[in-house]
Amino acid sequence: HPFSYIHVNLREGQHKQPDYLVKNRYGQVPALRDGQTYYVQSAAILEHLAETLKKFDGKTPFERHRIREWLFWQWDKLSLPILRLRARNRGFRQFGDEVRTMYDTEAKAALAVLDHELARGEWVAGKRPTIADIGCFGVLRYASEASVDLSPYPNVSAWKKRFEALPGFGT
Repeated sequence: HPFSYIHVNLREGQHKQPDYLVKNRYGQVPALRDGQTYYVQSAAILEHLAETLKKFDGKTPFERHRIREWLFWQWDKLSLPILRLRARNRGFRQFGDEVRTMYDTEAKAALAVLDHELARGEWVAGKRPTIADIGCFGVLRYASEASVDLSPYPNVSAWKKRFEALPGFGT
């Protein structure tokens, strides 16, 4: 779907400036403008896009529930440790080895859950790719920058390859 991308310079604090806070009151990225409305928080943006574009959505109430459940899980269990480890490696966050070990352990536990789920089927929340897959992939794309090795999780690795082979895939 056509879109325009506007870079927000986090290092310079552009996301904390008044003109950006009008778009995203939390001072975070991303923010999506659709018409005159701004949508914020990645999972909420994904749900809006799925509903609007009728792609990667749930077709039944049960499918929508399952997708939403995985989106919440992804932000609660998968994103936090991986993105914090990445931030440390890139110099955005500072914490000692004890905290690094904690996040590494949490990332491995989350990956084990995801790997177990993907042993049951090709996609995270159902029989086809959904925004749950998009949400999880969006985090796992940074695993190497977080020094998190995906090779011990064969189902996750195979799923990642399937995801990257989807028509229209791009980073």
